[in-house]
Amino acid sequence: MKIFSNPQTIQKSIKNLKLKKQTIGFVPTMGALHQGHISLIRRAKKENDIVVVSIFVNPAQFGPKEDLKSYPKPFVKDVKLCKKEGVDIIFAPKPESMYPKNYLTYINVEKLSGTMCGKARPGHFRGVATVVTKLFNIVQPDKAYFGLKDYQQSVIIKKITEDLNYPVKIITCPTIREKSGLALSSRNAYLSKEELNKALSISDSLKKAKELIENKKIKPVKNIVLEIKKIIKPVTDKIDYIEIRDAETLVEIKDNIDRKVVIAIAAYVGKTRLIDNIVVKPR
Repeated sequence: MKIFSNPQTIQKSIKNLKLKKQTIGFVPTMGALHQGHISLIRRAKKENDIVVVSIFVNPAQFGPKEDLKSYPKPFVKDVKLCKKEGVDIIFAPKPESMYPKNYLTYINVEKLSGTMCGKARPGHFRGVATVVTKLFNIVQPDKAYFGLKDYQQSVIIKKITEDLNYPVKIITCPTIREKSGLALSSRNAYLSKEELNKALSISDSLKKAKELIENKKIKPVKNIVLEIKKIIKPVTDKIDYIEIRDAETLVEIKDNIDRKVVIAIAAYVGKTRLIDNIVVKPR
């Protein structure tokens, strides 16, 4: 396994692999790897000759009051996990090599970036879109793998790939959960035992919403949102949003649920902001 930190050096290495007709599978991460990331790596390994994992805590997607400094960075542990899973290349750049002095170029996906998490975290998806664009240029993957826990992010990345004509196939993979139902997240490390139990209310409320839509055929959005609030409001410290949107376009569904939708939640448990979602198709 090779580890690169310089964008130009890894570009040269990837170019040589491409000349040998080897396919590149890419898993972008911010490190603090868990079973969700490992599921992406394993899928990439099955489908490509070479697997590249990036480990980069991207400062451009953090707001001034967010957890950039405290975000977990267990790099040695992450490297061991990658090696165990048969990763071929790790790309772990320094912030100054990705955003050198006088850096001025950013990518923004209109309409999609200002809603949901983008509304609560202004500039977040500008940072995500920029770093993904840069990583695609550096790694030149044939396929790139993203988890559906960050559902809005996956829709935005698909749009970037389509609009900018990247020859990259975006593969979205299911959210990996604890046996309890809690969606795996690097930020779960912030939660105390008591907070972990409270956090279960988020996934529980999504399962309840799915059941109501599919089995009891409750269609009004306001009724589903009310049922979710009944479950999560007593145990979470702040709800950023509960939204029901078209699963493909992220257009807001305001009245009745009449198509495949994503139900997305962002809420705080203690000081930790957690997100989760579920895709539902009414019967």
